[in-house]
Amino acid sequence: MLDQDMKNKIAAGNGFIAALDQSGGSTPKALKGYGIEEGAWSNDEEMFGLIHDMRSRIITSPCFTGEKVIGAILFERTMDGEAGGKSVPQALIERGVVPFIKIDKGLEEEANGVQMMKPMPELDTLLKRAKSLGVFGTKERSVINLANREGIAAIVKQQFEVGSQVLAAGLMPMLEPEINIKSPERAEADQILLEELLKGLDALPEGQQVMLKLSLPAKAGLFDPLVDHPKVLRVVALSGGFSRAEACVELAKNRGIIASFSRALLNDLRHQMSEDEFNGSLGQAIDEIHAASTNKAA
Repeated sequence: MLDQDMKNKIAAGNGFIAALDQSGGSTPKALKGYGIEEGAWSNDEEMFGLIHDMRSRIITSPCFTGEKVIGAILFERTMDGEAGGKSVPQALIERGVVPFIKIDKGLEEEANGVQMMKPMPELDTLLKRAKSLGVFGTKERSVINLANREGIAAIVKQQFEVGSQVLAAGLMPMLEPEINIKSPERAEADQILLEELLKGLDALPEGQQVMLKLSLPAKAGLFDPLVDHPKVLRVVALSGGFSRAEACVELAKNRGIIASFSRALLNDLRHQMSEDEFNGSLGQAIDEIHAASTNKAA
């Protein structure tokens, strides 16, 4: 069973979801953005230790609370780690932030204009562990590069299949069929994705809900039917390569959609900053993203 307080917070909370889930492949890039060059570690353990220190610093910052950040998506190793002497999910829960975990294992090669998720043979074990640590939900990402209906239909089908497995484990799935915002067929892909998602939602058993994490549509308001769908708990948006300023402008045009930004949240933070500088910079980013999530353009 889902935790009802967490469910209510995600459904109606006045804030956004922080994405702190960069995985193995994107970790060196995330560390470089944080001001730590690639020579600073000699193996994966040290690299993951450095990114964990960064995430702990974010999670324990005085501005990172449930007042504006209603949820946070964690990488598996972050979920298993500690922040401020507590397990990371527990540290988040005490701050009023609902914990999620990224469960996908990366992407397959492109076929039919899309990249499906790689198989997840250990998923049931991971879901059980996440549930025992107090995690509320999951996030799984695949990528759409072209407006190919067959490819997009396959991606949506896979997302809902994984989502059903997550629901069966008593967690809330956040389906993330990301559309590449640099796609030459972005607007057409948005439309096909909307149609395929609506089919998938209509086929969900009565009483079940999922969350959706989507690229901001080329046409503002296109995803309103998803926002309003009774089987959708919440629609969140990724920044997808937009700068924070651009992402916030686009987000504010879309009613009912809140942010779940990663790079756009973290890109001004540096390892070398004093605590005051770090907290000030993070606080400003949180304020800007919170405003775009909650104050919508007319």
